[in-house]
Amino acid sequence: MKLLKVVFFVFLFSSCVAQTSQDGVQKHIVAKGETVYQIAKQYQITPFDIYRLNPDAKEGIQENTTLLIPKSGTNTQQVNQVYGDVKKHTVQTKETLYSIAKKYEVSVADLKEWNEAELKDGLKIGQEIIVSVNYAPSNSDYVEVKEIKTTSTVSSHVVKMQETKFGIAKKYNISIEELDRLNPQIVEGLEVGQVLKIKENNIEDVIEVKETNASSFYVVKADETLYNLSKKLNVSEEQLIALNPEIKLGFREGMVLKVPVKNVNNKQKVDLLTTVKKDKKRNLVLLLPFNLNKIETDSLKSQKDYLKENKFLNLTLDFYSGAKMAIDSAKVLGLPVHVKILDVESSRSSSNVAQIISRNDFSKVDAVIGPFMYSHVENTAQLLSKFKTPVISPLSKELGLPLDNLYYSIPSQECLTDNMFEYMKRKSGNIIAVISSKKTSTKDYLTQKYPEVKYPNYDEKGVLNVESLKALMIKGQKNFVILETEKAALILHITKALMKLKEEFDVQLVVLELYDTLDFEEIPMTNLTELNMLFPSYKKEIDSPAGKIFEKEYKKKNNVNPNSYATKGFDLTFDTLLRICQEDGFVPSVKNSISEHVENTFDYNFKEGKNVNEGVYIMYYDTDYTIKQVQ
Repeated sequence: MKLLKVVFFVFLFSSCVAQTSQDGVQKHIVAKGETVYQIAKQYQITPFDIYRLNPDAKEGIQENTTLLIPKSGTNTQQVNQVYGDVKKHTVQTKETLYSIAKKYEVSVADLKEWNEAELKDGLKIGQEIIVSVNYAPSNSDYVEVKEIKTTSTVSSHVVKMQETKFGIAKKYNISIEELDRLNPQIVEGLEVGQVLKIKENNIEDVIEVKETNASSFYVVKADETLYNLSKKLNVSEEQLIALNPEIKLGFREGMVLKVPVKNVNNKQKVDLLTTVKKDKKRNLVLLLPFNLNKIETDSLKSQKDYLKENKFLNLTLDFYSGAKMAIDSAKVLGLPVHVKILDVESSRSSSNVAQIISRNDFSKVDAVIGPFMYSHVENTAQLLSKFKTPVISPLSKELGLPLDNLYYSIPSQECLTDNMFEYMKRKSGNIIAVISSKKTSTKDYLTQKYPEVKYPNYDEKGVLNVESLKALMIKGQKNFVILETEKAALILHITKALMKLKEEFDVQLVVLELYDTLDFEEIPMTNLTELNMLFPSYKKEIDSPAGKIFEKEYKKKNNVNPNSYATKGFDLTFDTLLRICQEDGFVPSVKNSISEHVENTFDYNFKEGKNVNEGVYIMYYDTDYTIKQVQ
């Protein structure tokens, strides 16, 4: 599509428009209650055109402010090409913003933004409001877009013993709902030997864009949100809004957004095993804090006591047991890898990492896993930066120095929280947060980053006012109630209150982190399962066939089921072994692909100078007392 040069008709308005200047712009004096959207509509231009000439308007406009308006003129058809179609709706009896938003598949926030003046005194019967705005690119954008082609084929699958709908849907990359729609006979359950229709979608994305200077353009796809697009493009939401101010008026499929060229990212989840190269030997080093020198004692009894009492050593041994299984698996698969495991003698403040590196040749090492403590892993990355050796932090959530060769394999708490909010926003949820007085930093963070969150009141004694909590809830909409406390009494009080409110409202409990307090006996598990407690996690439950095999083999070798540290040891070590055996090595592999193993997903992205894993799951407690991943 070639660049469209669009010229608008000029409509003269009485009180708000000053004389037109000769340099192609005219002036507009903002009237009381006017918004950028309304002014853009008045002059038949886009909000982006106003922001381009008036950058300060991005922060809001005030009465009597003078705005520069681009001189324009065109016919209706050309206006639609630039501004897009605007749909309107006449409010009927008993309609609410929520019901209208649901009808037109937009958010309540969108309706409020598009109709700021109209809704100032609330929604009224007979009122005409805007319910949809479709944007096309500004006339300053050079964009060429080709059609997105989708082809699909229908094949079949024979149900095998112990297979589930979840497992089959995941195998063919479709939803359980799609599987049920194609096979109505399985709605009530699967039977061994059933032949199922499977729709496999092969989507060929052939969008082409023309670059302008340091920017390119991205066409928003179905179901994409601002948050997950910022993750995909490896750019902040604030940067996207600064480049595309029209996002403030709504985020829609088909929008053409300006993005930095270097941020266009098409990472896909892949099976790394299918692309390994066995043409040369690869080297991996594990730096594990066994602290063997501390175990050397005079009696066998004291050694046993030390092993029994030292939790950090047990954690290390668990991680090592999983890593050992990954190394054995690599050998069985014929991967040309040599793995060296070195003991790191460390405490919170010191380690022998520098001595280890000076005594060993790391010049040909393809990757290093460890040590565990983030200060020691930082030191390791700094010392090995001269070789550009990738160093992976295995267990720490702490994010330290911005080092090009340091990779954090555990998603940070901020990443977990952001993913949780993205899910709640995607469900158009009403978000309420009950935060204890000791969690002031959490409230400050949420208030600043998520201003839409509502907070109930407490009485003079610091006890939650349940009536104020009820007043914040909305009927006919999912009410997500975030509970942020480690106090058992408050958890018990809130969960009991929510169980009662659940009779009247659609309520779901949310925690941003799984505290040990949730396991206390005085807190009934039934309350958590009936409220389908949601939480973000960097690991999922073991549910895949490969995961079950790992679990079985681990138990055969170690006489116990693997805990999360053992599974992390396997997943991270196996993932790293596969990545160093890719044609271009570890670094290009993490830039171009996402991988998933038994419990963990590895989706490394470069954020604020740091390589961070953003592989996050949203999990929930089900009524059958199991933990499941949301679909």
